[in-house]
Amino acid sequence: MLQDSYETITLEWRDAHVLIVTLDRADVSNAMNTQMGHDLMHVFETLALDPQGARAVVLTGRGEKAFCGGGDLKQRRGMSDDEWGAQHLVFERMLRALLFCPLPVLASVNGAAFAGGCEIAAACDFIYAAPQARFALTEVTLGIMPGAGGTQNLPRAIGERRAKELILTGRPFSAEEALDWGFVNRIVERDDLLEETVAVARHIAGNAPLSVRQAKQSIARGLQMSLADGLAFEIEAYNRLVSTKDRREGVLAYNEKRRPVFEGR
Repeated sequence: MLQDSYETITLEWRDAHVLIVTLDRADVSNAMNTQMGHDLMHVFETLALDPQGARAVVLTGRGEKAFCGGGDLKQRRGMSDDEWGAQHLVFERMLRALLFCPLPVLASVNGAAFAGGCEIAAACDFIYAAPQARFALTEVTLGIMPGAGGTQNLPRAIGERRAKELILTGRPFSAEEALDWGFVNRIVERDDLLEETVAVARHIAGNAPLSVRQAKQSIARGLQMSLADGLAFEIEAYNRLVSTKDRREGVLAYNEKRRPVFEGR
């Protein structure tokens, strides 16, 4: 079960089916410490096992300054190699829980998304950003490299050559550049950003939840396959929906000219 409260993040339900997860360390640009890794890992691993009614998730940051400034370098100062490695194992597991969450996850990037923060955004299904948002994978300027999916998700989103330029230079890029390159789906004024993202999440949540999850999985898995294998996987995912109650309800509602009531069964 999801906890009633977490140390570094807050949860807010919108209606019964949209969950907002807010990175809540605004005093340090929502930087990710070990506890935030544990908190996010718990939320997304829990949702994978039991969505608890959630059909879409919005991930955002507290305040106007930052979505997430990356790893908490003050906490990391003085860490031994073993301590650093142990912390990163938490971050790796957290990233995988987010990336492979069966529910759609929409990033609402309200400010800077640097290093690990950029990687968290890239692991979401799509991104809406404020005009002031900036992105960067700055790890090579610190003697490390992206280690939470950055070298995998960024090239898949914007192409190999541009991703190499950004990762190897550590150069920040703007929300407008991110939109032009296909990393961001839409730019929304900051005052309206969260509500616009929630509105899209509500729209998704109104669709058949099993269909949404199967479609998400088919896209993600199919991109890693040949076209022929991807088509075969798509048909397997499609066939799992034929016998569902929601499939029958969707067709019946269409013929009765009413909105369907999907139950996720």
